[in-house]
Amino acid sequence: MKKINILKENRDFSRIVKNNKPFKYKGYVVYLELKKEEYYKFGISVSKKIANAVGRNKIKRQVREIISKNIYEKNFNCIIIIRRSYLENNFEQNKEDLLFILKKLKLIKEN
Repeated sequence: MKKINILKENRDFSRIVKNNKPFKYKGYVVYLELKKEEYYKFGISVSKKIANAVGRNKIKRQVREIISKNIYEKNFNCIIIIRRSYLENNFEQNKEDLLFILKKLKLIKEN
């Protein structure tokens, strides 16, 4: 993912989580905020309860890999929170689940 497409600031995470309803599906909780700017941003959050630092970074790398393989609509911020059940599935199943969510929320551009 490019730097322009990454959400990092705590105030952005807090605002989006506070003002939007979650979409929950298997190993993910996704918050979506529509906006007027000409680009999209993703934020990824993994709790310390799920794994140690190495495990959390591995999960974030996997999610970023899944996200970077698609072309998205513009004008949104999206926060993806990883649940403990993420660890129960393999990478392919987690990829299918996340792509299902992104398609359901109509974030991926259709060709």
